[in-house]
Formats: sequence, structure tokens, C-alpha cells
Amino acid sequence: MTREIEFLYDFGSPNAYFVHRALPAIVAGGRVAFRYVPVLLGGIFKAIGNQSPMQTYGHIAAKRDYDFLEMRRFMDRHGIDRFRMNPNFPVNTLLMMRGAVAAEQLGCAADYIETMMIAMWEDGFNMADPAVWAGVLEINKLPWQELSAAVTRDEVKAALVANTEAAVKRGVFGIPTFFLGDEMWFGKDRLRDVVEAASV
Repeated sequence: MTREIEFLYDFGSPNAYFVHRALPAIVAGGRVAFRYVPVLLGGIFKAIGNQSPMQTYGHIAAKRDYDFLEMRRFMDRHGIDRFRMNPNFPVNTLLMMRGAVAAEQLGCAADYIETMMIAMWEDGFNMADPAVWAGVLEINKLPWQELSAAVTRDEVKAALVANTEAAVKRGVFGIPTFFLGDEMWFGKDRLRDVVEAASV
């Protein structure tokens, strides 16, 4: 029996990118599946008074260096070799995340997610710029006109807010977060743990 794990993500998180890159090999095992749930990390931070690790610990050299070490270990473990830090980081992801909701509604979520992850964490584009965002969609043959119209609709905006508020109510404080039923795991380094729990 294949069990479904919820993967709460925001394109602004490099750790969400790492998880995204690690999932195909995990899913290929056939024991677990993942459902991507778009949320707005900035909205979560605002709701609970949290901030990014870079803001919180960036001045602590030992903590910063260790985080980079764990990042490298994860990349090596999962064969991730195209990552580069986005020079525009941190990027306002509101447009991208509304686009993720719209892409779900238009039936092109998988292609949209892959395109956004590459644009953010491999190509280093400023995806907060609407012209850049639309251009990336067009080049990658996604329905950019439909998506551009959809992100302005109240129902799309409301759906992203609802996802984000629901995440906060469930105790989410950062991204990536995973849920197996009502049980929560946080961070890319807990990916193996949630997969093990789902595989029992």
C-alpha cells in the first residue's frame, strides 16, 4: 500500500528545492507518494513571528558553516549538482506561489513546480519580477497567459491564504514541512524519517 506524505513548500526555500530534487528516487520505490501543498512562507513567518535561519543565525559563523556542511551532505547523498544560491535571495515568492495554486487548477502543477525550482535554484532568476516570471513560463511552454490571468483572481489568492492559515494552525513554522496524517516533520534532514514512518 502506497502512503501519501504532504510536502508543504515555498519556492523561496532552497531546502524545498533540495527535497524536490530528492523525491523522484524515493517515489520510484513505490512505497510512498508525495502531495505538494503550496504555502506562503512569508505569511507563516508573519503569523507566528518567525524569521529565516539566515536572519536568526547568520551572524553566528559556526552555525552558518555547519548549515552549509549539512547542505553539502544532503546534496551529495541525493546526487544534487546543479544548485546555486540565487543572487536575488531572499526573493518575494507571492507571485510564484499564487502561480502554483493556479497551476494546480489548470492541471499543469508538476511542470510549473519543476520550472520554478530550476528558475530559482539553478538559473538564479529574479522570479519576483512579473516579466521574468511570465518569460520563464513562456520559454518553458507553460500556459503563461492563462496563469498570468489566474494569479489575479480572488479565488486563487484566497486558496493560497487558506493553505497558509491551515499550515499555521497545524503548527508549521518553516519550510519544508511534511505531514503523514496529523504527524509533522520539519526540514530536509527529516525526509528520511518521514519516509521511514510511511513505509512501516
